[in-house]
Amino acid sequence: MEVLQEDNGNKGKFYILVNGMQEAEMTYTWVGTERFIIDHTEVNDALRGKNAGKQMVAKAVDFARKKGVRIIPLCPFANSVFKKMVEWQDLL
Repeated sequence: MEVLQEDNGNKGKFYILVNGMQEAEMTYTWVGTERFIIDHTEVNDALRGKNAGKQMVAKAVDFARKKGVRIIPLCPFANSVFKKMVEWQDLL
């Protein structure tokens, strides 16, 4: 399952396509140039139980590490994933 990304400099999203249809999405908003807020995660029934949400959060973590920025996981789902992943705490 491949997690894709779009970013326009103000907002962005990580998403997963299945047969050309978007089945999962995690949106974020930039706060300045040094951090972004994960504000919403949604996974359609087709991908529920397949770790799609966690994979999108992991992709956001990789993106943040490459850019040298921090993440504010405002979305309850993303926040719960961050609480479980000690190795990601440095990005908060």
